[in-house]
Amino acid sequence: MHLEDHLNRFLEFLLKRGILILLFHQKIIAACPKSCQCSDTNGATVVHCSSRDLEEIPIHLPMDTVSLKLDANKIKQVPNNAFKDLNYLQELDLSRNSIEKIELAAFKGVSEGLKLLDLSGNQIHSIPKEALAKLKAKIRLSNNPWHCDCSLQEMLREIILDPNTVNEILCKTSVHEKYIGKPLIQVLDSGINFCNIHNKTTDIAMFITMFGWFAMVITYVVYYVRHNQEDARRHLEYLKSLPSTQLAKDFDTISTVL
Repeated sequence: MHLEDHLNRFLEFLLKRGILILLFHQKIIAACPKSCQCSDTNGATVVHCSSRDLEEIPIHLPMDTVSLKLDANKIKQVPNNAFKDLNYLQELDLSRNSIEKIELAAFKGVSEGLKLLDLSGNQIHSIPKEALAKLKAKIRLSNNPWHCDCSLQEMLREIILDPNTVNEILCKTSVHEKYIGKPLIQVLDSGINFCNIHNKTTDIAMFITMFGWFAMVITYVVYYVRHNQEDARRHLEYLKSLPSTQLAKDFDTISTVL
């Protein structure tokens, strides 16, 4: 009986410790940033951080977050691994901020489950295509000061745009001024290929460079020939001033050269 009592007490101790560890783990998972409000909607954690004057994306977000609202803040960039622990995230709203830069691994960890990414209403000029390439989410990019060029065109090929906002992606700047202010989709639908424009510009630059080198070579050859002819004439005149009986062969040789 004595041994049995010890075993029972030991099992009770382990049980209590296990419950405490479980509660502690749940507390960590369910932690909500002070600047945000967290709610449970049908068993899904929704984190509301809208209009809180946030300048950075909060850290230590609940790991079971399904929807994260970060709209209408003052966030300027999305750093690498900003959401890497949010494996259940389906909706991410970063609209109406001041985002200018999105780093390559900004959305690492959420590429599989994310269904909606809203980046509209920011200060984004360009995004590395690698940052969005693996996302399967529907993406909103409207109302940003986009620079329309080959890199933007290639990035759009890698993502799924929200069809309801695609006409609001305007060229704030462009490799050609005539496209400024126009919807990007309209420019591309007209048959414009920014990557071909880039290649043509590069080809023209290479042609001009090659022509310049060719002109320099021709100028040098002409100068070299004229200079040698002048030296030869001077030498010939000198030879003529010497006794011709001893220099007849040299005179004939130089005359042949000229």
